[in-house]
Amino acid sequence: MDRSTSGWINGLIGVIIFSGSLPATRVAVQAFDPVFLTVVRAAIAGILGLGLLLIFRERRPGRQDLLSLVIVALGVVLGFPLLTALALQHITSAHSIVFIGLLPLSTAIFGVVRGGERPKPAFWIFSILGSLLVAGFAMSQGLAASPLGDTLMLAAIVVCGLGYAEGAKLSRTLGGWQVISWALVLSLPVMGLLTVLYWPPTLSGIAAPAWLSLAYVSLFSMLIGFVFWYRGLAQGGIAAVGQLQLLQPFFGLALAWGLLHEPVTPAMLLVTIAVIVCVAGARKFGK
Repeated sequence: MDRSTSGWINGLIGVIIFSGSLPATRVAVQAFDPVFLTVVRAAIAGILGLGLLLIFRERRPGRQDLLSLVIVALGVVLGFPLLTALALQHITSAHSIVFIGLLPLSTAIFGVVRGGERPKPAFWIFSILGSLLVAGFAMSQGLAASPLGDTLMLAAIVVCGLGYAEGAKLSRTLGGWQVISWALVLSLPVMGLLTVLYWPPTLSGIAAPAWLSLAYVSLFSMLIGFVFWYRGLAQGGIAAVGQLQLLQPFFGLALAWGLLHEPVTPAMLLVTIAVIVCVAGARKFGK
């Protein structure tokens, strides 16, 4: 198997793992406080990340890498998990997954800001159209959805896009999975302290699905998914393998429907497809 094919396979595995994050968070947040869920999953993943770094005796990041690691930590360790956990108290995971269609676009925009890229005008045409589609969908739901939940999801997409773009840039020098591991370790003291402070009075009565969901978002969403994802980006190229993210809404909707029995309306499917077309167009014709 050549390096490019291996990169696509690893990237696809990463996307499939990430696709289960929102449905799992939706289940977990029914039993756990969203702040506690955010910090405990980061603490668990941070301990595992520290173990990996020690086992493989990875070199420490330089001072010039610290700011980028802080941005990664704020984006994907704290920001996205917390904002989505808060959002999923107000909206279904199926509804929230529509917004994930904007994640590749958000990542590309921060690639422009942080990486100095200059896309063609076609890029901005597709970008604006995709954003209008998502905004129009959110507004069309009226009382069936929550403006607060939609706002939180949009904020989550922004900070996650920043974290992805910064992590992709840093992985060129620091290494793929090492980026998320060091970001988790950097966050570990704060997340560990907050875990203790937000520890619930009792954990009795919490059903198995909530515990399994906590395990999933801690092990797979926060660490294992990034191992495959960053390895895929390194092997197959960030621009090429990054397009696999466009499949994430489809996988997520399928999981929300199959596992949680949440309704997936034709409007959700149509908007998801339309957003994917816009993001694909931005990537193909805007560079």
